[in-house]
Amino acid sequence: MSLLDIIIFLAFTGGVVFFGCSFFSKKRTSDELTAAGRSLPGWVVGMSIFATYVSSISYLANPGKSYMGDWNAFVFSLSIPIASYFAAKYFVPFYRSLGSVSAYSFLEERFGPWARVYASTCYLLTQLARTGGILYLLALPMNQLLGWDIRFIIVCTSILIAIYALAGGIKAVIWTEAIQGFILIAGAVVCVLVLIFSMPEGPGQFVDLATHARDAAGQLVNKFSLGSFGASLTDSTFWVCLVYGIFINLQNYGIDQNYVQRYHTAKDMKSAKFSALFGGYLYIPVSAVFFLIGTALYTYYQAYPGLLPADVTGDSVFPYFIVHQLPHGLIGLLIASIFAAGMSTVATSITSSSTILLTDYYQRFFRRHATERESVRMIYVFDLVVMVLGVLVAFAFMHVSSALDAWWKLSSIFSGGILGLFLLGYVSRKVENVNAVLGTICGAIVIVWMSLSSFAFFKEGCWGEFASPLHANLTIVVGTLVIFLVGFLSMGVVKGKKGNSSAGKA
Repeated sequence: MSLLDIIIFLAFTGGVVFFGCSFFSKKRTSDELTAAGRSLPGWVVGMSIFATYVSSISYLANPGKSYMGDWNAFVFSLSIPIASYFAAKYFVPFYRSLGSVSAYSFLEERFGPWARVYASTCYLLTQLARTGGILYLLALPMNQLLGWDIRFIIVCTSILIAIYALAGGIKAVIWTEAIQGFILIAGAVVCVLVLIFSMPEGPGQFVDLATHARDAAGQLVNKFSLGSFGASLTDSTFWVCLVYGIFINLQNYGIDQNYVQRYHTAKDMKSAKFSALFGGYLYIPVSAVFFLIGTALYTYYQAYPGLLPADVTGDSVFPYFIVHQLPHGLIGLLIASIFAAGMSTVATSITSSSTILLTDYYQRFFRRHATERESVRMIYVFDLVVMVLGVLVAFAFMHVSSALDAWWKLSSIFSGGILGLFLLGYVSRKVENVNAVLGTICGAIVIVWMSLSSFAFFKEGCWGEFASPLHANLTIVVGTLVIFLVGFLSMGVVKGKKGNSSAGKA
């Protein structure tokens, strides 16, 4: 690593930490730490939403996915406009009208404390999985670059992120994410241009090799393929990815604390709606660039056989290319871009998770009338707890072959079908607590069954004949539908003491 690369990387990383810490103030309230005083412009919040999408999972795992296969996973991005539309039209006004910064207070109003605890627990598990996956992927390029131990890099990175997340709160996180968003876009675009124009016969060779590639079995494949358009629910077809993406993104925009919390930070309703649309739509072309990088990496190493060691595969290919094939200067820029993507998302997960621990647990069950000083102190404590747990999960990610596949499976499982529970309370005022409980129990059973079905011990053991025939990514889809349909349809059969349904939408 040249002196120029080191200067670029350190200048960026140090600049982000310093900028985030500049938001520190001794006279802060819990509202400023969790909602930024509800004063931020729409474009900043929108860039923050975008940067939350573009974690190192996108920056490294998406290129790794398209390098090993095709553009099937890009179909996930194509589902975002649907969720963005519903967010701007329905979710943003709904949550801003409630006033609570917690995404799950509504569920308690409709169905009681159990619903809030269930949804927030699912959210916290999802964020721990995401934090761990991102910290692991952040460590890969530095491991290639400096040869440092991956565990050591994970710990150091988490400390840097925690410093400005603790010092500046959600305002620091959102403003740094906005700046990081521009850096990561620039790095990705530069990289894909370098790859395509480095082909020995020019950009035309890139297209030719990508459209006439060979898989492991020697069959002719198109690396730009979006997947099969068949009706199979077992394979990762176009339709399976699209439906999975719709449900995941509706859950993101509809009941994910990362997004709901940002709706509250915008200075007014118009800015909040704009941020939801802007952040989602911007991710589509940028994610296409990430998949383009993976395809370009495949063609590059086909055109230059022997440059890539046999033991470098999957998520490690892009970091290897950055370190060994890019010119000095660009290496520092790309490493800084990857850190921009990862640091922003981890910081978001930390602040949003600590907000939930404060509002949904500490203030709800332990100190309902906690003072501002107590609340601020507990936010700091929860930030550290989440960071430590995220590091432990990152260590576990070191043993997976594809971080994207592992993340998709975990997010599908940990989602717990809470989108179905939210829609159950949002759509109808007539749904009672007993219906919601019944639907959630049935949905949880289905989710556990489908999740276990993906493990070898289930398929190969005596339970093999009862394994789910559906693709693992459909776990969130089926779980959400079961909770909603069982809860909704049971209204005419099972009745109980009617809870507070005043928050219902229609």
